[in-house]
Amino acid sequence: MASKVAALLGFAQAAGKLASGESGVRTAVIKRRASLVLLAADASANTSKAFRNLSAYHGAALAEYATKEELGRAIGKAPRSVVAVLDSGFAKVIKECLGGEQEM
Repeated sequence: MASKVAALLGFAQAAGKLASGESGVRTAVIKRRASLVLLAADASANTSKAFRNLSAYHGAALAEYATKEELGRAIGKAPRSVVAVLDSGFAKVIKECLGGEQEM
């Protein structure tokens, strides 16, 4: 399912329904535009804690997915620690692909 999630992230990026990088995702979560926040499994402890707390406070769903390299490659950019899916349709399908065990 990882390749399907990567493809969906690529489609979301092409459609302009993705925010990436710490500042872009932080803004999307605070403005309540983020339907799903994906955190890289190898993100630093500080980044992980910050986005877990931010997502919980603002009510955004959060899941752990892949590594920074894989996350960046999926959206055609440099390695990223965190991305936010801004479209509820894309977010729903990605959550289904990841399964309930990875949701935080």
